[in-house]
Amino acid sequence: MQILSIAILVNPFAGKGKSNRLAVWLEKQLISKNIPSTIFRKQWPSTFDDFSDIWIIGGDGTINYFINHYPECKLPIALFKGGTGDDFAWKLYGDISNDEQLELILNASPRFVDAGKFNSKLFINCLGVGFDGEILQSMNTIRFIGGHFGYLLAVIKKIFSFHEPRFVITAAEEVWNEKILLLMINNSSRAGGGFFVAPNASINDGKLDMVFCKKLSVLQRLRYVPVIEKGKHLHLPFVVHRLGEKFTIECDAETAVQVDGELYFAKDLHIEILPNQFLFRY
Repeated sequence: MQILSIAILVNPFAGKGKSNRLAVWLEKQLISKNIPSTIFRKQWPSTFDDFSDIWIIGGDGTINYFINHYPECKLPIALFKGGTGDDFAWKLYGDISNDEQLELILNASPRFVDAGKFNSKLFINCLGVGFDGEILQSMNTIRFIGGHFGYLLAVIKKIFSFHEPRFVITAAEEVWNEKILLLMINNSSRAGGGFFVAPNASINDGKLDMVFCKKLSVLQRLRYVPVIEKGKHLHLPFVVHRLGEKFTIECDAETAVQVDGELYFAKDLHIEILPNQFLFRY
């Protein structure tokens, strides 16, 4: 599928101006290669009938906005790192330069990528309940500092004050009813700008990775945060990991839910995989 004309969608508020700078650079590169493109910033189009590809510049929240506003999009998508965490873009492209990513995308064939669905909302990277949702409510720290370091500071601060809520979790024929520190449903492997919560997760296997951590003392939390950060936690006795197509989570009350870096509240969560939902060049 050849790239003929590109719609470049920019989140001008992402990454403290990084997205805007990257859009200007991309436009110059495409002009030099004689590839037509149109940049959309404040107002994105309702349809993309005049384009062969869609390139998005922003973070996880930006791609989440896109998939929820264009859930039936079948054009090839590319995602450039314009946010603070950029976890899903990292999953697609790793730690390569902008020049390397541009060349990769221009020469890549589109491939299908799964998405997840939480109640009526789509997600593409991960969903977190409990501790992860509470972290997102401390986003002033994260957004001011930015990236993984800001997320880590918010984690350390919350470690001392967080009280584990009780969840009823259903996965296939298994049910857990207990207090949970961290509960995440992952399509991809990384969250928080560098925490490998589901290190083996695949974005095209038709499965979601559920990872949850049971109740821990403050000292245990401090000890194991670096372990979780490196993705070395799945074997630990207080960690549960399951692959599945559907999960349900029942909470005692309205609970903060992190969805691709965006904050929602829910009491009951019905989560499922949507296989081969979107096309990406990567």
